[in-house]
Amino acid sequence: MPGDRLRVAMTMLQCWHRVPGGTAVAAIRQAEAIAADPTIDLVAVGPMGWRSHGRPAPHHWAPPMPVSYLPGPYQLIYDAWDRLRIPPISWAIGDVDVVHATTVTVPPHPRRGALVVTIHDIFPITRPEHLSPRGVRLLSHGIERARETADAVLVSSEYTATQCREIGFSDDQLHVVPLGVEPVVMSPTDIAAVRQRHGLDRRYVMWAGTVEPRKNLSTLLEAFASVGRDADLLLAGPTGWQVDLEALMKPLGDRVRRVGFVERRELMALYAGAEMVCLPSLEEGFGLTALESMSVGTPVLASDNSAMAEVGGSAVVALPATDVGAWAAAIGDLLDDPDRRIALSAAGLERASSFTWERTGALTIDVYHHVAERNEQTSPRSGAE
Repeated sequence: MPGDRLRVAMTMLQCWHRVPGGTAVAAIRQAEAIAADPTIDLVAVGPMGWRSHGRPAPHHWAPPMPVSYLPGPYQLIYDAWDRLRIPPISWAIGDVDVVHATTVTVPPHPRRGALVVTIHDIFPITRPEHLSPRGVRLLSHGIERARETADAVLVSSEYTATQCREIGFSDDQLHVVPLGVEPVVMSPTDIAAVRQRHGLDRRYVMWAGTVEPRKNLSTLLEAFASVGRDADLLLAGPTGWQVDLEALMKPLGDRVRRVGFVERRELMALYAGAEMVCLPSLEEGFGLTALESMSVGTPVLASDNSAMAEVGGSAVVALPATDVGAWAAAIGDLLDDPDRRIALSAAGLERASSFTWERTGALTIDVYHHVAERNEQTSPRSGAE
């Protein structure tokens, strides 16, 4: 049987991406909770890059534990994992009890350890038109590899678990481990400072995320254009792919502001200063932005599909994702109804309080111990490193 202290390697290559996105946020917060547990010896695995020798990730995306490096940039490593089933994690760190792939770019199953894979969503299969051909190939292959080789698969919602079952994952593999939110108290001074920094003189409605087709910004921008209220629309987050945001923003003129990527504390202050946060995504595997917004008491309007309805429950205003008229009416009505905003704020705070990173970490650690103990009784898999 494994010892009391498990050696665990978490793949964190997404922290070096040009747009790290939500998978990096989730992995970093999850790792922070896991690293605090005395039964786990946690190491991150990152890419070495073409010219660097273990260059750290950008400051805001740095893994919260020691990092070991695989040779090559992340793009090359992903392709090698997909096509050649190399390099094994042991090249960076030696043998471990558990390899945890925090995205569906899945490394080889370790020789002597267990493999855990996090699947945030199966959009490469359900919505391939929203990704590049290379992304569809790598990620759909990774999902299939997880189905074939993972000892355990972590999903953040029952919605994603159901989708995984529909494409062949077994109940024995799947473990629902919801994501969390770190409570942040924003004072009126904090909010006033960030509003001043970004020139937000009027009240504002907010959206946040990576700009990509699945986020369905066209519906929000079209809806907001017909909202005749004294309010602006604020867009926060990095540029992604396949969206001409400048063209979508143009009809709104100076009623729409874009601030790009902002640090987490500033982002939380922007959420807290907003009248509401609007999230018209076509599909979400969890809905971390909705949860973060609720955690600072800001009302949330979200699509009535996928996991956001599951995460938000009755604390969010649920709307058909592409119904421009419904979004325009709901935004206008909520801007005009301060009592309802107060009620939604209270409901959101209560709902968000049940989602903690400590719980995410504890559930993940339970899975680590479970698969490590079970793996001790089995022989190495064919095709393992």
